[in-house]
Amino acid sequence: MSEVRLSVEPRTEFGKGAARRTRRAGKIPAVLYGHGSDPRHFALPAIEFARVVRENGTNAVITLDLQGNIELALTKTIVVHPLKNYIEHVDLLVVKRGEKVTVDVPVVVSGTPGPGTLVAQDIDTIQVEVEALHIPEQFEVSVEGIEAGTQITAGQISLPAGAELVTDPEALVVAVNEAPRGSADEDAEAEEAAAEDAE
Repeated sequence: MSEVRLSVEPRTEFGKGAARRTRRAGKIPAVLYGHGSDPRHFALPAIEFARVVRENGTNAVITLDLQGNIELALTKTIVVHPLKNYIEHVDLLVVKRGEKVTVDVPVVVSGTPGPGTLVAQDIDTIQVEVEALHIPEQFEVSVEGIEAGTQITAGQISLPAGAELVTDPEALVVAVNEAPRGSADEDAEAEEAAAEDAE
């Protein structure tokens, strides 16, 4: 994951009105905490931060330039407005180089399973402990050609060197099941046959 640098400004005003003014100025209210330090409040540049999340995912590690004071931070929580879809607030966690962090990483299913099967994804993310600057963007699980009855658990997903699985290794991630009889194609064939009989 690439390292990203953002220049941020300290925030001295608090409350809903102040947060609205910050957002109107094209910035996002944010809090940086961790490592026993007092929470620090500042404003992130909205467009640049949205680009970071789009390109690096929600586990982005950012180099914050707070008026010449450099901090490494992991994106911890992003609060998005439920209707208007803009970022309302961000929580960031101070991290140090070489430090391990626990994060949820998305699981993406790829490939086409064997004929007559149906893929069911049970969980969308798995939790891993990994070095802060080497967080994977996602884990890919291939179901290419897999037959019905196959189950893939969290423990079967290959992790990068140095990463440890926190999720229960027995947790079911993907199941390849037999497609239920009476699928759309079979239903269509049955309807055609019934129409022919009626004629």
